[in-house]
Amino acid sequence: MDEKICEHLRLLVGRYPRLAACKDQILRSYEVLEECFSKGGKLLVAGNGGSCADAQHIAGELMKGFKLKRECPAEFAQKLKEADPARGEELAAKLQGGLPAIALSDHQALNTAYINDVAGGGLLTYAQQVYVYGKAGDVFLGISTSGNSKNVMNAVAVAKASGIKVIGLTGAKGGELAAAADVAVKVPETETYMIQELHLPVYHCLCLMLETRFFA
Repeated sequence: MDEKICEHLRLLVGRYPRLAACKDQILRSYEVLEECFSKGGKLLVAGNGGSCADAQHIAGELMKGFKLKRECPAEFAQKLKEADPARGEELAAKLQGGLPAIALSDHQALNTAYINDVAGGGLLTYAQQVYVYGKAGDVFLGISTSGNSKNVMNAVAVAKASGIKVIGLTGAKGGELAAAADVAVKVPETETYMIQELHLPVYHCLCLMLETRFFA
């Protein structure tokens, strides 16, 4: 693996020594995501409460520049200028490269309609989106501090049936999510807010590693 990519993981452990216990899990998660994006797949990510906010945060870091300037490729920049001479130059200068990621909480019209129209739909909205958006080769990242969030586990079941790899981001106990996931990052805490405090540096590290791989 590229030394620059590994350096992000070393820096993470240096700043958060307790995450040394998760180092192999984080590396394996990166490998799963790297394979997905290399083959044209996408990331579907979901959680509840603070983990919902984390899902949105992850999508934001992947879909635009994080630390690096992800310039529009010259070939596409030229196509933009040809497609619209008035707007193409500005678009070419300002559009940024990204890795396709969808936070499943962000579709309020769909989610509320499903809750209203389907009995028990409140626990199935993530599963419905994985069923429709997902395809073999994609990755579902489920975030649950307990590892037992029912709506996340419903989405996991659909992902596994669809040939979609599952990454779990959870706490020390792991719960059902850790047992079902292809790889689970179990940060060494059991209190919800403390788990969430360690989730952020973990997924920032993953985003940095992916950005280095695809845009450096």
